[in-house]
Amino acid sequence: MLLRLIAAGTRMPNWVNEAYADYAGRLTADYRLELKEVPLGQRGSGSPQQAIAKEGERMQAAIPARAFVVALQVTGKSMTSEQLAKFLETRARDGRDVAFLIGGPDGIAPELDAKADLRWSLSALTLPHGMARVMVAEALYRAVSIVKGHPYHRA
Repeated sequence: MLLRLIAAGTRMPNWVNEAYADYAGRLTADYRLELKEVPLGQRGSGSPQQAIAKEGERMQAAIPARAFVVALQVTGKSMTSEQLAKFLETRARDGRDVAFLIGGPDGIAPELDAKADLRWSLSALTLPHGMARVMVAEALYRAVSIVKGHPYHRA
């Protein structure tokens, strides 16, 4: 099963890239985590809406066919690690890959948000995009460890 993290922004600090790579590297075989970065839309001369729309087009193009789309939103549904594990098991049984979307500085394009199958909140806090990448990767690794009965997660 492919878990694709589609994130707006291409220049993350080294600590973000290293932490993400650490967790993503632990996910192999049955559950693979892949990062697809999309460039931010230009915000200097145009309106933020134009930038968001451009990012949305790029994100849409990166979503695998038939994927279950999860938009990361502050106002989304929060899940425990166990609930996330059940979610992943269900998607695996359905035979559907999952695309997780992290928007740019102004959020996810409204068209993409409307098409999302699920809106997921990591926290009620607004998080830096790099931190969200790392948290998603860790949360997915933890959920897969629950699915596989690995001792990483200690409830």
